Amino acid sequence: MPRRNDLSSVLVIGSGPIVIGQACEFDYSGTQACRVLKEEGLRVILVNSNPATIMTDPGIADATYVEPITPEVVASIIEKERPDALLPTLGGQTALNTAVALSEMGVLERFDVELIGASIDAIRAGEDREEFKAIVERSGAEVARSFIAHTLEECHAAAAELGYPLVVRPSFTMGGLGSGFAYTPEDLDRIAGQGLADSITTEVLLEESILGWKEYELELMRDKADNVVVVCSIENVDPVGVHTGDSITVAPALTLTDREMQRLRDIGIAVIRAVGVDTGGCNIQFAVHPETGRVIVIEMNPRVSRSSALASKATGFPIAKIAARLAAGYTLDEIPNDITGSTPASFEPTLDYVVVKVPRFTFEKFPAADPTLTTSMKAVGEAMAIGRCFTEALQKALRSIDKGGVQFHWDGQAPTPEETRSLVAAAATATEGRLVQVQQAIRGGATLSELFESTAIDPWFLDQMFLLDEVAQRIRQAEALTGAVLAQAKRHGFSDRQIAAIRGLSEETVREVRGAFAIHPVFKTVDTCAAEFAARTPYHYSTYDQENEVCPRSREAVIILGAGPNRIGQGIEFDYSCVHAAMALREHYETIMVNCNPETVSTDYDISDRLYFEPLTLEDVLEVYRAECAAGPVKGMIVQLGGQTPLSLAADLERAGVPILGTSPHAIDMAEDREEFGKVLEAAGCPAPAHDTAHTPEQVLSIARRVGYPVLVRPSFVLGGRGMAIVNDEAGMRDYLENHDADLLFSRGPLLIDRFLDAAIEIDVDALYDGEELFMGAIMEHIEEAGIHSGDSSCVLPPMTLSARELERITDSTEAIASGVGVRGLINIQFALLSDTLYVIEANPRASRTVPFASKATGVQLAKAAALIQVGASIASLRACGVLPTRDARTIRDGGSIAVKAAVLPFKRFRTRRGEAVDTVLGPEMRSTGEVMGIDRDFPTAFAKSQLGASTDMPTSGTVFISIADTDKRAIVLPAARMAELGFTILATSGTASVLRRNGIEARAVRKSSEGRGRDGEPTIVDLINDGSINMVVNTPQRSAPRNDGYQIRAAAVAQDCPAVTTLQAFNAMVQAIEVRKRGAYAVRSLQEWDARRTEETR
Repeated sequence: MPRRNDLSSVLVIGSGPIVIGQACEFDYSGTQACRVLKEEGLRVILVNSNPATIMTDPGIADATYVEPITPEVVASIIEKERPDALLPTLGGQTALNTAVALSEMGVLERFDVELIGASIDAIRAGEDREEFKAIVERSGAEVARSFIAHTLEECHAAAAELGYPLVVRPSFTMGGLGSGFAYTPEDLDRIAGQGLADSITTEVLLEESILGWKEYELELMRDKADNVVVVCSIENVDPVGVHTGDSITVAPALTLTDREMQRLRDIGIAVIRAVGVDTGGCNIQFAVHPETGRVIVIEMNPRVSRSSALASKATGFPIAKIAARLAAGYTLDEIPNDITGSTPASFEPTLDYVVVKVPRFTFEKFPAADPTLTTSMKAVGEAMAIGRCFTEALQKALRSIDKGGVQFHWDGQAPTPEETRSLVAAAATATEGRLVQVQQAIRGGATLSELFESTAIDPWFLDQMFLLDEVAQRIRQAEALTGAVLAQAKRHGFSDRQIAAIRGLSEETVREVRGAFAIHPVFKTVDTCAAEFAARTPYHYSTYDQENEVCPRSREAVIILGAGPNRIGQGIEFDYSCVHAAMALREHYETIMVNCNPETVSTDYDISDRLYFEPLTLEDVLEVYRAECAAGPVKGMIVQLGGQTPLSLAADLERAGVPILGTSPHAIDMAEDREEFGKVLEAAGCPAPAHDTAHTPEQVLSIARRVGYPVLVRPSFVLGGRGMAIVNDEAGMRDYLENHDADLLFSRGPLLIDRFLDAAIEIDVDALYDGEELFMGAIMEHIEEAGIHSGDSSCVLPPMTLSARELERITDSTEAIASGVGVRGLINIQFALLSDTLYVIEANPRASRTVPFASKATGVQLAKAAALIQVGASIASLRACGVLPTRDARTIRDGGSIAVKAAVLPFKRFRTRRGEAVDTVLGPEMRSTGEVMGIDRDFPTAFAKSQLGASTDMPTSGTVFISIADTDKRAIVLPAARMAELGFTILATSGTASVLRRNGIEARAVRKSSEGRGRDGEPTIVDLINDGSINMVVNTPQRSAPRNDGYQIRAAAVAQDCPAVTTLQAFNAMVQAIEVRKRGAYAVRSLQEWDARRTEETR
């Protein structure tokens, strides 16, 4: 069946902001789909509120709406654009839920829009637990015994039948949100209560526990002609009980017999047919009893899922691309396989290697959170590695995570028998460090049966870890580091650094010895067919084998280092810049991408000329450079676009002889070195806040006293504000030093201590500099005052309150700093404006987190221009060829667009051990996982859109509770008066209520939680929030008083999904946005229409 002729335009719904459980793997699949549909000649209309992804670049779709993904907004886009079809299977749960809502509202029928990719029936069958249960049983398989409940009473009745422990799963949620294991009735109250709140249908499924069973996934695809392919089997190393996104996973499945594998295939194929997915992919999860082999189907997602990105990268089979073609009417046998060019997509991929995925966690950002891994996902990213055997792939994946403490090590003495016993006991609980605990217990003499009993990890995986320990012992005991010892270590994935630590040598010495023995990796190709057919696509992984498959080339190459796994502080904004560089440089050079993140667009095999799926460590990157130098001429390496991970390698790469393009490693270091950077600021005439550096913990208190409290403390070379804090007094500083590991604070250099500028306006600048000329890309004003990490702060572009004179001062300072540091490419500078003095907080000579947002808001491709400057282009030449416009951000045009970026925070995912939400107060350490953008003609509407995009439910009536710090009492009066005029009832703590009443504002005093209920049972504010009486909370924390009352209020607000505002500036903006909401629907406009308006204005 060739492509359908009755379709000329398709609306694709994206997944919105990056959140835990729904991350950039959906942007990867959505980007692929949009590109394919455009190739097929269809007009592609996209709605996605996320500015950080390449998917919302104006070149990917024909009409790109960066608007909130709500049924009402999408309905207005449908009314305006009149698409023929809607494709909802590539935007995660957000897109599916929106499609179901549009169907139920009658919008699809009214505008004659066909749903393609999955029918409403198929979506319901996959998501509705009762219907799915019936389908699985009809397919000859079974599901866990279960009950559906809509109230807590029904939950307890079901628990009496099933017994404890039992699993709680809400319907229609993502990333296991609201799910968990209940071991007691109290657990059930907590988990099911939250689950009922998280489910859009107020429904939870309670099912028998299958804890400790083996967990598997199959990725399948089916077309209209009923062809079905199993793309990939994936096995979880952790047994059932850990969300698959938080588990280490392996492809293909390694511990199934042939017969068991065939049984899972048969069930999977029967289920995809019965559910009715006939134009796309689906993911089915199974549990297999380790002793009896009984198979249970856990769940099925009738859409492209998180694992689809992993399966695509693991096999080279582009699931999203093929799903889009199937939705357009093709069948699998009509779609050619890109990689071989000679086989169709109906050929199932075959793997002659092992793939391991390891999750990336950031519990360090939430010190109060419970780090136990459960069925509710907590990982913020992942890394993938490919090797010839499991041990090699596992060790490569662990070192790709770019975090200390998660790699295997043989440091110091082996654990004592007592320590070993406690390691075995600790490994019974799933945590981020479980595998290292197992490895250390093996060192201490634990047996395989003890470890299996404790962890329920399959004995085969445990045995592989015993094998690694044997190899490590051989390395340690060898008389000399011979070629044979090294070769064996390398085949099992040991890095030079690990070998050096075991032998007591330096990493450089091991590298030299390895070079002397000519022991280097070769690069193999991911070809989907285990070398049965020739592969045309150069997608490589390293292994210590015989034959190298890197083809020679004649064109000069540029190597781009990616950002590695997503984490808080280093997300897809950096991948966006890397992708732009690869696309911009392809016309002039061969582009080589090195990255290890399976979720991103940069690791798609057709974005660059060659892709190396490798860890971003010095050893691995040098080996790629060596292989590319042997293949042809190399111009150099770009390290400034992937965030801190590649940047931290720059100086070592340069020392090893690698040419670094753009800003030099010396300049990068100079911006971090306080003394050197101080000289640049002095020469530029730019003041910095009073500051000093402490080299040891002992110096910190005296330096802080000299600088003057409040101070901002931060370690050197950090991204995402890791370890940063605002400290108000000496007692607070003692706490800070006690709660942070001294090694971490001083590991990369001294601790930087700055005077904190209270109540300053913070300004973010992204600019380009070529050595001669400056291009101001964007000047963004933060809505919150200084002190909140720029990644968490809402910001507006162009700035709302800066005069032309201030913009000129900012531009002059930016140029002086860029010139003084020696920037060639992008620079990001953070300024603070306090009573007419412009201070420089910090400068980063690299791509920043705000580059994608700035590019979408201004219509200027900053990352593309930066890549061209790094290989020698000038700003004048880029203006001449139309890459950059003649005017830049130093002048603001009236009547242009106003864009607001808002952060999306993951507080709901992180609970304390008692089940309470972690504190939501923002500070200098970044905590957001993603961002959204609102764009319109005025600030209030743009801000309202950004809040709606971030799922902040702005109330238009009801009750608002206000409790603020003494320093904010004067400024609260106007916004509170406006809320009263809008018809809101105002409650406040006694101090705040008194101030409001003196200003003529009706306010009722309520009790703090620390005061407890009144004599006649009057509720506290926390009671009122918990019973749903409060529609919005405004709570600005006191600077020095104990914060417990405020914490209780904010934690209750998070638990009840009640919008909580913790800064006065955000409250002012929120009041303006509520006024906009009360007026009714918003107008929608695509980025392409905004760009066209800008072009007309500049003529």
